[in-house]
Formats: sequence, C-alpha cells, structure tokens
Amino acid sequence: MNAQSTFIHEFLPGSNPPPPPVLLLHGTGGDENDLLPLGRAIAPGSALISPRGRVVENGMPRFFRRLREGVFDEDDVIRRAHELANFVEETRNAHRLAVPIAVGFSNGANIAAAVLLLRPDALDGAVLIRAMAPLSDPPTPDLSGKPILILSGARDPIATPRSASRLAATLMAAGAEVDHETLPASHGMIQRDMQLAAAFFDALRRRQLA
Repeated sequence: MNAQSTFIHEFLPGSNPPPPPVLLLHGTGGDENDLLPLGRAIAPGSALISPRGRVVENGMPRFFRRLREGVFDEDDVIRRAHELANFVEETRNAHRLAVPIAVGFSNGANIAAAVLLLRPDALDGAVLIRAMAPLSDPPTPDLSGKPILILSGARDPIATPRSASRLAATLMAAGAEVDHETLPASHGMIQRDMQLAAAFFDALRRRQLA
C-alpha cells in the first residue's frame, strides 16, 4: 500500500539542501490543511507532511478514538500510532526524506507522543502543543538525543499541565531532551506557542550547521 492510499494528506516539498522535514498533526476537527501555515512559519524550508486523521468522531477527524473527553481508547491509540508510523516511512521513501520532526496540536500532539513511545525510529523529535500522556503504562524506548518541546496551557481544562508533566517525565526517562513550557493560555494556541516552536526549529538548524 503506498503513502497516498493510507492517509489523505498534503505534501509540500522543502528547499535544497533541506532542513529536517516536518510531520504536521492537527487537532480534533482539523484536517490536512490546518497546520500548513504554522509549518511554513516555524520551519521555513522544511518539507511538510500533513495527514488527516482517519478516525471520525461526530463528523470531526481525529487520529485515534476516545471513550470520553480526556479518556483514550488505548488499544486504538496503539494501533493508530503504528499506522501513522508506517505512513511516515512510506512517505519518506516516496520523497527521499530524512526522519521528520512532528508538530502536533492537541489530539495530534497525543498521537505524536504515542509514536515516539511505540515507534521511536519514526520521528527525530517533536513539538507537542497541548499534549497529554497517551498511554497509562507506556513502554520505555530509547529516545536518546531526540529534542522534544512540550507547550502546555496553565488554564487548559483538557490537557492539564499535570498530565503533560507526566508525559515529559516519561520522555525524559527514555533519554529525550525535553523542554516543557507552561504558558498563560487555555487549550487554544497562542502567539507564544508559535514563537517557541520557531525558536525550537531555529536551534535545530543551527545544530545541523554546526
């Protein structure tokens, strides 16, 4: 099965020589177009891979099922994380790309975290905006050296800073280089999220050129 058939998605090529490609993962109710402007703004020159979630909840695309608000169907999380990792591998092969950095918002951040934990070779790092711990009993993969930025909202009633701190601790225990910032925000994205994400990618570029 080729990359085009596994997920509806958008692909925008990058510059040459290319910075790391970016995997954009939307929140509940979004689609493959939602985060393209964000990707272009924070990671100029990067190839952008932006799939649409294949689960539909009340007409809204998502990347995995949930039982109710804040309670995930963890069997489905695991299955969908492997599906997404396979899609990333197929897309990389089709376009001859390096391992991407994920940028996920809300549900997209949660599936990115699950991919990091279950298929660590699929991603080279991540920006996780309003993320929660996706698994109650996560594995401990080798994430040594992978940079991860977690951006939480201090007033977020869904992805609470406490849950995000649990995710940060799990990722750090696996060896990732985690920066967890709590911003004066609720669940929605604010300008500071974009500024910090852009700084994250600028640091990656500087590291690549060093």
